[in-house]
Amino acid sequence: MSHPVVAGIDGSAHSSVAADWAAREATLRGVELRLVHASPPLPGTAVPLPAVDGLRHMGERMLERTVADLGDRYPHLEVRGEQADDPPASALLAAARTAGLLVVGTRGTGGFDGLTVGSVALRTAMAAPCPVVLVPRQHAGAFGGGMPSARGATQVVVGFDAHHPVSETVDFAFSAAEARGAGLRVVQAWAFPADSVSPRTLAVTEEDRATWEDQEVFQLSDALRAWQEKYPRVTVRPDVVLLHPAEALLSTSRSAELLVVGRRTDPQAVEGRLGFIAHGVLHHARCPVAVVPHVG
Repeated sequence: MSHPVVAGIDGSAHSSVAADWAAREATLRGVELRLVHASPPLPGTAVPLPAVDGLRHMGERMLERTVADLGDRYPHLEVRGEQADDPPASALLAAARTAGLLVVGTRGTGGFDGLTVGSVALRTAMAAPCPVVLVPRQHAGAFGGGMPSARGATQVVVGFDAHHPVSETVDFAFSAAEARGAGLRVVQAWAFPADSVSPRTLAVTEEDRATWEDQEVFQLSDALRAWQEKYPRVTVRPDVVLLHPAEALLSTSRSAELLVVGRRTDPQAVEGRLGFIAHGVLHHARCPVAVVPHVG
């Protein structure tokens, strides 16, 4: 695995937490960490102004300090800083073209109080060609890059649909769990069959519910077999729950160290989009969330 981990920094507390998470992840992968700071020219400033030059100089100094700090704390990690003249989202998306992973904080220096996920984080999660990890600020000091959590055994969680399994998402989750020596919790949400439950239905019998749930468990176990054979060192915990998928995943984020979801891509589209489940998870998860693109 030679593609670098890329992290965006802007001097905010959110980006500092994300950069530290990215450093641990790059150390775990044995690859270079590239820190990208965007300092686009101000609108209407075709000619450089002292104020613009001052802002760029401040950005360069901040980038140098961050590179030095991470280099000191992770002595075996190669860290490189890059200054970009494009807007932040464009700069990060450009860097993601050659990255194995893009890491961003859920918010940057902009936005307003109460905003959970900023525009740059959302755009990169929607459009990056590589997996993107969004790191919330409250995750400071927690797991990342294989460090054990103080809360107990590490756990990676992935949303799964046994009826339509997505290999890119599942491979990412299994690989992340294997690299960390973590358990993998595979969450499959299900609902009562639409043709068996209607507004006229007074109640669902326990026998029917047990039958339907057993079918979901069997399909999940059958669908996971190939990945369990591919990653024999990963301890898998199948979890079939009668909840909406977003609710089922969010309920796991309190104890998860990394939550993995997929994002469908359209090769013909200029910009991607997040599905309803991924969007809800990004806004409310308590842990870092990996968004893995896949075609179809």
